[in-house]
Amino acid sequence: MTSLDINWVRDQFPAFAEPALQGQAFFENAGGSYTCQPVIDRLMRFYHQRKVQPYAPYEASRLGGEEMDEARRRLAALMGVETDELSFGPSTTQNTYVLAQAFRQWMTPGDAIIVTNQDHEANTGPWRRLADAGIEVREWQIDPETGHLDVAKLDDLLDEKVRLVCFPHCSNVVGEINPVADIAARAHAAGAFVCVDGVSYAPHGLPDVGALGADIYLFSSYKTYGPHQGCMVIRRNLGMMLPNQAHYFNADVLYKRFTPAGPDHAQVAACAGMADYIDAMAAHHGVSAETDAGRGEAVHDLMRAQEVTLLQPVLDFAKARNSVRLLGPDHAEKRAPTVALACERSAEDLAAELAGHGIMAGGGDFYAVRALEAQGVDMEKGVLRVSFVHYTSQAEVDQLLNALEAVL
Repeated sequence: MTSLDINWVRDQFPAFAEPALQGQAFFENAGGSYTCQPVIDRLMRFYHQRKVQPYAPYEASRLGGEEMDEARRRLAALMGVETDELSFGPSTTQNTYVLAQAFRQWMTPGDAIIVTNQDHEANTGPWRRLADAGIEVREWQIDPETGHLDVAKLDDLLDEKVRLVCFPHCSNVVGEINPVADIAARAHAAGAFVCVDGVSYAPHGLPDVGALGADIYLFSSYKTYGPHQGCMVIRRNLGMMLPNQAHYFNADVLYKRFTPAGPDHAQVAACAGMADYIDAMAAHHGVSAETDAGRGEAVHDLMRAQEVTLLQPVLDFAKARNSVRLLGPDHAEKRAPTVALACERSAEDLAAELAGHGIMAGGGDFYAVRALEAQGVDMEKGVLRVSFVHYTSQAEVDQLLNALEAVL
């Protein structure tokens, strides 16, 4: 198939058959997606059959450990990295914080890092706190009108002092897809590593991290159709160079070095259901690929094509209204379907009115305070955010546009 079979896709998500959700269109996917059936099945099986300490020789324990290993192996392969380069933690915020502590120990006063003001606070706040240890923090600033990150301005910030460049694959309010491979190449040429916040991008198709050239890539499984975990790719050369943050006897195990809290056994095992879903989608749509990463990329393309088609009318609607300011690009190909609108009225009030029209959306700052302030958004009003993913239907987009017309 050359286009997404939306009926098949929606059949994989029990929420769409849930009586309590009928008539409601979900447009707060950037805050967390619906969970696919294979994840639910694996989670239930683990709690019913494997809820024991894993990796012991008895059967229930052995199978539980195997399922945890399977999740890491299959997801890593889909992203073009080695199995032990993927680790799971309680959340992406927690994973970023732990990484920042490792860099705090590794770097020396006078070293520099680069952060942006386009980020969600989780991928900028922990890095900015390194200033307390004498690390120079340089801010790569967005254009105040468009929210765009100009790569040329990054070149002006890079020099021999910079050890790390932290930036989002795309912002959770601007939505523009940043050129990760280009940015990574420039940073590497200057001798710096790159940390990419992929939380707002990964729901639209898992990326080939190996091809992107990211040294660290972070995203959340609860936004990619899975359980509540933070997924962290850290490439081996960097991961083994940074100081161990876990138990001393785990220092030689890459996927354990930056998860001091230890794994949530059931949720890690259930993450294999995300791979089940991707593989099932590939099979249903006749995808043929020589590698796991190639199969993942093909599914990514199916998802993105569906999203781009549905997104453009939403952007056109926002552009046509004088009372609404659309943040980020107005061309669907350049952005994720996460659309923030600065309106004349309180965004929270508008979201509440939309709920009366069967639209589930949100209003506020979405932890992107720096990005919104940099673009001159009235923070007392915040922004109305409508976000969707590949399982959103044309009928739901029509429902959204009719509801926006009514409340705006």
